[in-house]
Amino acid sequence: MASPAALDGAIAALNTRFKAARLGLQVERRGDRLSLRGTLPPRPDSGKTRPHQQRIPLKLPATHAGLKQIEREAKVIAAQLIERRFSWDSYLSLAEESPPETVPLADRVAQFEAHLGARPAADIAALASRKTTWDKAYAPYLKKLVAHGEQHPRQPVEAALVAVLEEFSPHSRSRQVALTAFKAFADFQGLALPEDFDKLAGTYGNSKANRRHLPSDEVIVEWGDRIPNPSWRYVYGVMATYGLRNHEVFFCDYQDLRQGDPEGRITVLETTKTGLHDVWPFYPEWIERFNLSQGSLPPINTDLSSTTLQRIGQQVAIQFKRYEVPFSPYDLRHAWAVRTIHFGLPDTVAARMMGHSVAIHNRTYHRWITHRDQRAAVQAALQRGTWQAPL
Repeated sequence: MASPAALDGAIAALNTRFKAARLGLQVERRGDRLSLRGTLPPRPDSGKTRPHQQRIPLKLPATHAGLKQIEREAKVIAAQLIERRFSWDSYLSLAEESPPETVPLADRVAQFEAHLGARPAADIAALASRKTTWDKAYAPYLKKLVAHGEQHPRQPVEAALVAVLEEFSPHSRSRQVALTAFKAFADFQGLALPEDFDKLAGTYGNSKANRRHLPSDEVIVEWGDRIPNPSWRYVYGVMATYGLRNHEVFFCDYQDLRQGDPEGRITVLETTKTGLHDVWPFYPEWIERFNLSQGSLPPINTDLSSTTLQRIGQQVAIQFKRYEVPFSPYDLRHAWAVRTIHFGLPDTVAARMMGHSVAIHNRTYHRWITHRDQRAAVQAALQRGTWQAPL
């Protein structure tokens, strides 16, 4: 029997051929079964009128023989779609089959973990990042789901997902992360979630960054001087000057900075959470203030074959507590972002340097961005004004 990794490689190759042929279909492996996904006509009784992304759960075995069979099925279905004679009649009985409830929920979660782990990775760093994602964003929430299932063995998994999700505070980030994990698990298992499942995400937002009392630039400099260890003072200075995440400090190319690049640019490496991107200093003067062109990082374990990005980041937080810094490492990152707003740096550029989307950037720093834009609009209006105020 082919290994999951080898089979997933064959599936990826098949999907590449499908894309080149413009079949409009993709093969998915869901546990030990194969299915097809594509833009298909609405099912009868669905209430929808337009074609949309759907899955045809053909229930073919996840083997190389099953791949050959599903390739033949895909060509037939693609031809039917082109000729507008596709019908759900041949597939509804398959689609309505319920997942094998005889498989314990814990085993189904284990299958899902194996599925995520079997996807191709570029290198060992990518594997380490994937493990960190599983440990933080999937495992804690699916563990709760398994525990709930053991207490309610007769409850359908779909209902259990909703019940466990509602145990989290509607204002918590945990609820948002749990929803994402549960959707991925349900998609893998072929479960039919309620149409309004996304609405259960709650009302958590990044407004905490807006309410947070960020340290002033003067306070940031003051506390940097209080750190006695030169290497950890260097970590602090880099985070303050470049707005990096905790672990990113240890995965940057500092070559240009150390060689006296007048722009002071550094490059966050592909190894990190958000991949390769360049960052510029705000303030540039802090390069000299924190001796960033000369200092060195502390000698901690950064070998991702034996540690994780999460553990590396935790060591930074531990040192902040050790030196009694009265704010978190992430406050330095938020302060950097707000500083770029006051400097007038375009939001798209700042978001790119922070390694997240413009939407997340604007949502996180909405208060400061709004204030900046309003102030700029008021100043522009006053400059255009031709009226003379009465004295």
